[in-house]
Amino acid sequence: MGKSVHTESVDTFFDAVLSLRSREECYTFFEDVCTVNELLSLAQRFEVAMMLMDKKTYIEIAQKTGVSTATISRVNRSLNYGNNSYELVAERIRNQSRPDEDTQN
Repeated sequence: MGKSVHTESVDTFFDAVLSLRSREECYTFFEDVCTVNELLSLAQRFEVAMMLMDKKTYIEIAQKTGVSTATISRVNRSLNYGNNSYELVAERIRNQSRPDEDTQN
C-alpha cells in the first residue's frame, strides 16, 4: 500500500499555507520552501490543468508551456480520476476578481 500524505507534518504545512494572507506572502513563503524549479513546476501543472479544462489540445499546451506530453497526460489523469481539486480551485479563481487587478484600475 502507498504512503499516505495525511500526516501531522502535512497538516501543519497546510495550516501554514492557509495562514498566508496575500500573494506577496505566498511568494516569500514558497520561495523559501521550494526551489525555483519546484515552484515553477507546480505553477506549470496548474496552467496545464486550466488549459485542459479549456479544451486545449496536448499539442497546443505543449507549444505554449513547453511541458512534455507525459506531464500533460499525468495532469489529465488527475483531472479525470483525481479528487476534482483542480476544478474546485479553477472555479473559485475564475469567479473572483484578483486583488492586483482591482488596484491597477
